[in-house]
Amino acid sequence: MADPTTATDGEAADSEASDDAPEVPEIDLPGDAFDAVLDAIDDRDPGDPLRFEGFTASRASGGDGDAAGEYRLDPADGDRRTGLSERELHEALAERAPAVTDWYAFERVVGEFGPRRAFVRWIEDADGETVATRYAALAEGIERAWGELRITATITDRGERRYDVRHADDAGVSVGELETHEDPLDARELVTFDEKGRYRPLKTAPSLAGGWVFPELSPRDLYETVETVYPATVANWHREREGELDVSHWRETMERQSGIYGVVETWDRGEGHEHVDWVAEACCADSQCLKRREWEYDEDTDLDVDGGDGVFPCREPCSVVVSAARKWTRLESERERTYEFELTPSEKEQVEEIIEAVADGRTDEIREADTKEGANRYRARFLRAKRFDDEGNFGGVPTDPDEE
Repeated sequence: MADPTTATDGEAADSEASDDAPEVPEIDLPGDAFDAVLDAIDDRDPGDPLRFEGFTASRASGGDGDAAGEYRLDPADGDRRTGLSERELHEALAERAPAVTDWYAFERVVGEFGPRRAFVRWIEDADGETVATRYAALAEGIERAWGELRITATITDRGERRYDVRHADDAGVSVGELETHEDPLDARELVTFDEKGRYRPLKTAPSLAGGWVFPELSPRDLYETVETVYPATVANWHREREGELDVSHWRETMERQSGIYGVVETWDRGEGHEHVDWVAEACCADSQCLKRREWEYDEDTDLDVDGGDGVFPCREPCSVVVSAARKWTRLESERERTYEFELTPSEKEQVEEIIEAVADGRTDEIREADTKEGANRYRARFLRAKRFDDEGNFGGVPTDPDEE
């Protein structure tokens, strides 16, 4: 089938039904879809038919014994029908309602080529499957993941698409048990805080709270909802598919910084890009951000850490990364010192486990009674009681030697 960004009216190529074609749900041809077909035919020359999957429709040119103004259908199987009146055309199209409503859904409801159209077509694999296969799947419900969202596409008996959008953790929960919404702009409040009520500065962080659902969105409202939850992700995903993603790499982005953030630009010591690797490893892993990092150190130099597996790309270091890098730039300007502590082997491992648990956000998962875990709260308190002095110095060693 044709690519959604280059195809014209008949986005699906003509194809003949196979003997083992899936059972297509019964679809009624709505009047607005038929009116749209008539308008589209009237806007075209007789030699430029309107294409659907499996057949074309056009206004007769007056040849082949047809009266000018009458209609004709040219199925892929060659069983041409000519000289059709408007009523006969409606009857013929009603027999092919799935193909007609599919054309109408994308051509008139979804509208212009671009990220919205590409996204809704991607959801049902409209560029890889036939109408019959997709309609059969839509009747059962097609599920797609987008970050932490679970999108379920279904179809009405008029060929209209409807989308259920919710948190992936709420898959299988009945709509009645969730907070329902209709307006895509409601998503602005839903994404502001995580499940603990903490502000989410990074909208693509895997910390989206659940408990809500948009149960019956139209294609246009689906796009607006998803772009509200994850701003610009569909647009950038589409640009990447089109080979038009404009990536701004680390050095290019840092060179644009000014004021208090200009200090980050100095964090390039001519010794490679190890410091930027640390930033990317800390901030741009799948556990911290659902985007897939596409920016590197510069256009010619890749970073040495993985960019993640997210479905939507990250085209430049975000404000969270820049802000963190500014803080780390100042911290890294300090001279290293040697500190001497006495720890048992188990205590050394415990310090490592604490750092790992905090870095991975697993502290809430460690039960209070599970003292086998190094990051267990009681074990950490025991280590503090044993190894901290009255001034809070680890191992009794002050941070600044001059304090001794």
